[in-house]
Amino acid sequence: MRKRKPVFCVYEGYPRELCPIILGHSQQQEKVLTYQFGGQSKSGLPREGQWRCLWLAKVSAAQLRDGPWRTGSSHTQPQGCVEIVDLDVNPHSPYQPKRPLS
Repeated sequence: MRKRKPVFCVYEGYPRELCPIILGHSQQQEKVLTYQFGGQSKSGLPREGQWRCLWLAKVSAAQLRDGPWRTGSSHTQPQGCVEIVDLDVNPHSPYQPKRPLS
């Protein structure tokens, strides 16, 4: 997240290309809000990509990749994926992350 590099990983058996945006905890487990721009998923993936909420315990084979950082279009609703925010790539995060990225 600090280097703003995309991540390739496998989640629930599907290869995914994504950019992690918010990292933290929900229900006492690590969780991440991502923007998925490539790969596959059980529900399919729109051509332009889609916001995804992932449990980190289900992520495997994670690798940083070189490439553009993608966040999709902005959304107007507050995120509900991560309850306790540890890191947020947004320098003006409204979620009071525990650790700044700078």
